[in-house]
Parts: sequence; structure tokens; C-alpha cells
Amino acid sequence: MDTIRVRIPAPEAEAKALSDVMEYRFEDDGFPVAVFENSEDGEIWTAEVLILESTIDEATSFVEMRLFDQFEGGVIPSDAEVEVLPDINWVAKSLEGLKPVRAERIIVHGAHDRDAVGSSHIGIEIEAAQAFGTGHHGTTEGCLLELQRLLKRHKYSRMLDLGTGTGVLAIALAKLTGSEVLATDIDPIAVEAAIDNARKNNVGPLFKAFTGAGLEDRRFSEYGPFDLVVANILAKPLVQMSAKLCCNLAHKSTLVLSGLRIEHGPRIISAYGQQGLKLSHRHEIDGWLTLTFIKGNWSP
Repeated sequence: MDTIRVRIPAPEAEAKALSDVMEYRFEDDGFPVAVFENSEDGEIWTAEVLILESTIDEATSFVEMRLFDQFEGGVIPSDAEVEVLPDINWVAKSLEGLKPVRAERIIVHGAHDRDAVGSSHIGIEIEAAQAFGTGHHGTTEGCLLELQRLLKRHKYSRMLDLGTGTGVLAIALAKLTGSEVLATDIDPIAVEAAIDNARKNNVGPLFKAFTGAGLEDRRFSEYGPFDLVVANILAKPLVQMSAKLCCNLAHKSTLVLSGLRIEHGPRIISAYGQQGLKLSHRHEIDGWLTLTFIKGNWSP
């Protein structure tokens, strides 16, 4: 089985709208979606999705089924490109050459951009890897900005990065606070990458990590309850885990949630409001949303 790339060209507004629909409808499948400009005059853009472990015929039928109301006659446009990609790590490939990302004091960069980190900055070096979370996505950047805002106002002692990916958020917390941080993920490859990245960023002793399939894992209760949790995942699992996640929060605590499109906001706010949490802050970057909740009668 192969990775199939489906590219659909359209004017900017249409391509961006189609990309938003793709993000929502391919969310549960975990298929990467992108939108980008592909003409010098900016008139033509492309909405793209990678269908993993498939064939051209299966991928075409699958995309037409999920996006039937986006295409005339329910059929992929004739100018769309549907092709088999070479067997390489497309996550890593897509991250090659990315410029450093600045989120206030924090700069997330590759090894080739170490010189971009000034004396007043906090550098986090993350290379393209098999796990997501390099700081170049609006959700990660939003979390980095929000964590810095919170840490200017309050000191936290038990911190959790749930769904750590490459570990960039947990590394940021360790560097900003000088305290231990627990980082977990359901993907053992991600956890290995995160541990390695923590070591390379000189916070290895502060970085505690394990692979956990769910919040019922007894190790969460051993490390918790947590007074700061950041979870940059996806809307659906965040809704599904709302009750269990809130049970792992300390009486006075802060919860930062991301991996969300703007339209996901009401669903997340409702789910966590039903658990007794109050929305205290929201941050939007390029159509992506970061929400901060508090538990208990206090204000961070």
C-alpha cells in the first residue's frame, strides 16, 4: 500500500475553504492536510491531502466520498492531481528548510539555524522527525505564547504535556521554569523522539516521559494531580477525554487545549464547561485556536 497525494487547484478563497473542510472531515483519519500558493501572481492555490496506506483508485473514491458536496457531481475535478508518492518520510521531508519560528522569547529552530538564537532568547532545537510538533504549526505556536503568558502570572509545580509529539511544549516548560515536566504520548516513536530532543536541549533530567494509551494509566495518578496541563491534540479526542482529563487536574489548576480549528471552539468549551471548568483565555493564529481553562475559584 502507498501514500497517495491528492492536490486540488483553485482560487485562494476556494482552496482555503476546501482545506478547512478537509481538516474537519479527515480529522479522525489523521491524514495530513495543507493549503499553499502555487502561482507567482497568487491567483491559484492548492488544497492537498495525503491518503496513507492506500491505492490511487481507493484514495480517489475515499476523497470523493468524504468531499462529495465539494465537487460538481461528486467527482474530483479533472485538473486535480492524484499520484503515488515515493516511500520516504513525508513528515520529515515537509519540514526540511523551515525557517525558525519566534513565539515571544522562544525560538524553535533546526540545527542549521542555531545562530538565530540571541542571548535574550530561549532556543529549542527540533529537527524533522517521525513525530509532529516542531513549532511551525499555528497550534504549537499558540501554546508556546499562552504558556509564556501564564508563567508570567503564576508558578506551577506539577506540569503535564499530554500528546507531546516531539516534546517541544514540555521542553519549553522545562526551560522556562527549571522544573520537572511529565510528557506522554500514545506513540512510542514520539516518546523516544521527545526524550532525545529533551536531552539535546539540555533538559533531560527535568523531562519525565512515558507511552500511555489513556488517562486511566496509573502513572498519571502517581505524577498528578497536575496544576498545569497542555494538550495539543485534536478536537474529537479532547471532547472524549474531557471527564478523565479533568479528574487529573488539581483543585486549582490551568488547562491549555489546542489542535483546534476556530469552529471547534464551541464544542470544546461546552465539553469542559460541563466538567466545571471556566474559559479564561483564547488565542487565534491562522485559523487555529488555543483555549485556556481554569479549575477552581482563582485566576492565573
